[in-house]
Amino acid sequence: MDIGSRLKEIRKEHGLSQSAFATSIGVTQDSISLWERNKRIPEIAHIIKICNKYNVSADFILGIEKINKS
Repeated sequence: MDIGSRLKEIRKEHGLSQSAFATSIGVTQDSISLWERNKRIPEIAHIIKICNKYNVSADFILGIEKINKS
């Protein structure tokens, strides 16, 4: 899953339109649309706002998987 798909999942889980999601983190609806279509990547400051407001990890948004070394 890519960043855009993860952001869309977060937005939909909270029952938000792109416009409402955008307003909640201080960006435009066009920005959300571009992010969800993977045309642009959100700045780290916006990722942090999403993490804090919607209780998700940056690892989830960025698709970082921790490798468990034994």
